[in-house]
Amino acid sequence: MIDPALLRDSPELVKRSQTSRGASVDLVDAARDADAERREALTSFESLRAEQNAYGKRVAAAPKEEKAALVAQVQQLAADVKAAGARANAAEEAFTSIARGIPNIVLDGVPAGGEDDYVVLREVGERPVFDFAARDHLEIAEGLDAIDMARGAKVSGARFYFLKGIGARLELAIMSLGLDHALKAGFTPVIPPTLVRPEIMEGTGFLGEHADEVYYLPADELYLTGTSEVALAGLHSDEIVDLSKGPLRYAGWSTCYRREAGSYGRDTRGIIRVHQFNKLEMFVYTTPDQAEAEHERLLGWQESMLQSLGLSYRVIDTAAGDLGTSAARKFDVEAWVPTQDAYRELTSTSNCTTYQGRRLGIRARGESGRTEPVATLNGTLATTRWIVALLETRQREDGSVVVPEALRPYLGGLEVLEPVTAQ
Repeated sequence: MIDPALLRDSPELVKRSQTSRGASVDLVDAARDADAERREALTSFESLRAEQNAYGKRVAAAPKEEKAALVAQVQQLAADVKAAGARANAAEEAFTSIARGIPNIVLDGVPAGGEDDYVVLREVGERPVFDFAARDHLEIAEGLDAIDMARGAKVSGARFYFLKGIGARLELAIMSLGLDHALKAGFTPVIPPTLVRPEIMEGTGFLGEHADEVYYLPADELYLTGTSEVALAGLHSDEIVDLSKGPLRYAGWSTCYRREAGSYGRDTRGIIRVHQFNKLEMFVYTTPDQAEAEHERLLGWQESMLQSLGLSYRVIDTAAGDLGTSAARKFDVEAWVPTQDAYRELTSTSNCTTYQGRRLGIRARGESGRTEPVATLNGTLATTRWIVALLETRQREDGSVVVPEALRPYLGGLEVLEPVTAQ
């Protein structure tokens, strides 16, 4: 949830953010009205409760002949306090419901608009050029006997698959390389739960506009996570964390699940858009004043990974309307996919400022000794989709694939992936 003080003191800032996102500006006024009613109801409740306490002391000290009349007044006050408390609770719930509908405040410099209004910050590396007809990632993988889509569909349905043989080894190699990058940068490795409670999923902002992409198990009241960001954000929910020695950095390795609702007919070939995949996710807790610098560091670590794999990529500053509920700024890193003649997203990193910290009750103690909400950030360091760009970029005419030098130690020194006869 955004800072309520922003609604009271800087409503135009919140409205500008809503306008940049293409979201409702009227919601800001509704939240301000609900906040005013909440504060008035709380003031009334506290005033009546103070009066009730004062009457209690007066009754205790009153002569016997006056107590009966005073007790009747105390009983009436008790009823008034109870009613005022109920009104204050209802007003608090109404405000929270409205305020939670307002996405995070976008940072200065974020492009306004929707999905196509991003700004390209840089392009890195030369796009591969082939003197033969390039194969797409699935054709290459089938030649390597690395991916089996047909049997994945037979077992689990559309958009499921088997990674097998060198395909499974390749994913583990990419993830392990990413983990080593994370360890070198001081991240603590975590294998988190992939099922979380509703309050954790809600707290991270994933039950807003993209709720239809989340798998839900109603019998257990649990959600399957589409990123370990969710569990890692919940790791310190309702806690005061110690940031006196710097940010808390975690690297979560987990299987992820997404329904991909609304994407039917898009990227149905291969493993670009699937329901299950593995991912290594960086997650950081830091102070609000350090969040933007940490965001740049996360982006730098992602770019280092892509460069180590020899991939051509670009970095885009995502437009406000495509940020998602929690992010105040998001950078996408997109690799060049030769057979699509296009850049495709491989990873992103988001600065969520204090939005998730407020919703999940995560605080840190500042120099004054008072606690304040922490800032949270996330960014993917490796995932299954990276195989797509790697196979297509490093392919050779005979269907073999040259292994990037950085990956060879994780594949027993293997330098080339050779085609095999599929079983």
